[in-house]
Amino acid sequence: MNRNDKDQTGQTAQAPERRGRGRPQLRSDDETRGLIYEAARREFSERGFAAASIADVACRAGVSTKTLYRLIPTKLALFEGMVTDRVERFVSIVNLGACDGRNVAAALEAALLVCAELILDAEVIALQRIILAESDKFPDIAETFYEKAMQRSIAALANWLGVQQRRGRIVLDDTEAAAGMLLGMLVFKPQRDVMFGHKPAPLHSEMAARARACAALFLSGCAVPADRANKQIGGA
Repeated sequence: MNRNDKDQTGQTAQAPERRGRGRPQLRSDDETRGLIYEAARREFSERGFAAASIADVACRAGVSTKTLYRLIPTKLALFEGMVTDRVERFVSIVNLGACDGRNVAAALEAALLVCAELILDAEVIALQRIILAESDKFPDIAETFYEKAMQRSIAALANWLGVQQRRGRIVLDDTEAAAGMLLGMLVFKPQRDVMFGHKPAPLHSEMAARARACAALFLSGCAVPADRANKQIGGA
């Protein structure tokens, strides 16, 4: 059995690590998990799921293999935690954007730019290529990415749209459907261009311009007229 075989079984490989009595912990477990997830993202995006090595992830993160297994017991749990960690940071940014008091057009541009930066991130694109290549052998990684990344991203944008609707800034019948359509308009073509090697990932300025255009087109169909918005704000 090589070192990767035990990683792919999904079973805990080692007993919990014991700390010496009285030895202080230099950082919290949450901080250590964060370092491990960053290292795992690089390892998975470079080597794929099957070839990724738990020992190499630990080395990249600067922790022992025992520490890694104590915090994250299987390779699948590591993959899921890595995806969840990345998306939760994205969600927190989008949620903050819903509460910063800017006008709806500027706020939507900012939210869409954050979405584009996540979806078109080089490591995220690499992970999607890996998932497509290895999902027949490891279907759990495809399901994990679908639920924890794709659906969570749509839900975050749908929640943002819901906040704007409750504030009387836009009118929508279905915020989740609208979020899916808006993301499709924003990233469908550039994502495919990158995925199939036809173009490099867009520059930040290009993503910002696309976010601005998509926001304007979207709001032209659902924005509340200014006179109606002013009445709603005045009566709030």
